Amino acid sequence: MSAEPYTQFFDLQVNGFAGVDFQQPGIDHAALTKAVDGLLAHRTDRILFTLITDRIDSLCAKLANIEKLCAADPKLRRMIVGYHIEGPYMSPKPGYHGAHDPALMKAPDTAEFDRLQDAANGNIRLITLALEQPNSAEFIRHITQRNVVASIGHSEADDKQIDEAIAAGLTMCTHLGNGIPVQLPRHDNVMQRLLARDELYAAFIPDGIHIPGSILQNFVRAKPREKVIFTTDCMSAAGAGQGRFRIGRFEVDVGADGVVREPGKPNFAGSSLTMDASLINIQKFLGWSEAEAREASGVRVARSLGLAK
Repeated sequence: MSAEPYTQFFDLQVNGFAGVDFQQPGIDHAALTKAVDGLLAHRTDRILFTLITDRIDSLCAKLANIEKLCAADPKLRRMIVGYHIEGPYMSPKPGYHGAHDPALMKAPDTAEFDRLQDAANGNIRLITLALEQPNSAEFIRHITQRNVVASIGHSEADDKQIDEAIAAGLTMCTHLGNGIPVQLPRHDNVMQRLLARDELYAAFIPDGIHIPGSILQNFVRAKPREKVIFTTDCMSAAGAGQGRFRIGRFEVDVGADGVVREPGKPNFAGSSLTMDASLINIQKFLGWSEAEAREASGVRVARSLGLAK
C-alpha cells in the first residue's frame, strides 16, 4: 500500500505567499486568508510569519495587526504559530545584507525585543542576527531565556564570536550558504565556520538556485543528519505563478523558470519555492527517502524551535 500522499510541512521562514507580501503594513483578513489557503494547498500547515529588516515601530505595528487577525480566526492561528524576525540586527556590509536595507541595520537591543514581543503577544519564536554586532551575546542570552530561538544569518562572525554566541544560547543558522558575498576567502569564511559547528541546526533553501544541488549535497554531508532542516524562505511569488510581485520595498519579476529577479537584472532576489516542491528537490539532490525529507521539513523543524507536538 502506498504512503499517504498528504504531507504536513512546517516552514520557519515565509515572507509572503500566493501574491501576498507579508512585509506590507495593514494586511487585511482577506489577504492573509488567501496566503493561508495557498500554503495549505501546497501541504504546509504551520509557518513562522517572517518579517524582515524595518524600523522597530513599523515591526511592532505589523505584528500587532497580524495578532489581531489571528485572534479573530482560528484557521489563521493554526497556520501562523509564531514569528521569525530577520533583522534589523544584522550586517550592513555589501553582500551580507542581501535584500535588507543596510541603513536600518543596528546592534541588538533587549528593550526593543521586549517591545516587539509585547506587540506579538509573546509569539516571536525566532530571531536572526549577526553575531559581530555589539551586545549580541547578551541579547541572545536575554531572548533564549524567554524561549526564543537565536539564529545566525547575514553575518561574517569569527570563531570567537560564534563561541560566545553558542555559550549564550545560539542554536541555529538561518539559510546557511546564503546572505553572504559571492566572493569569500576560500577557507576562512563564516560559511565554513558554521558548517563545522555540529551543535547548530542548519536551515537550507533547497530550490537549486540559492544553493545548487551538488553544493547542497556537500553542505548536508558536513552536518549531523539530525541537525539539518529545510525552509523555502519564500516571498509573495510562491504559489502565485509568473508575474511581478513585491517583497518590502522591492518589486521583483518571476518568469517561467520560477526564479525571482529584480526587474531587468539577471541576479535572483528571493524564492518562489513551495514546501511540496522542496520535498521533491531534497530527494533528487540528496538521494534521501521521502520519509527522511519529510522529517527534516516538518517535525524536526518544530523540534528545532521547541514546538514539537
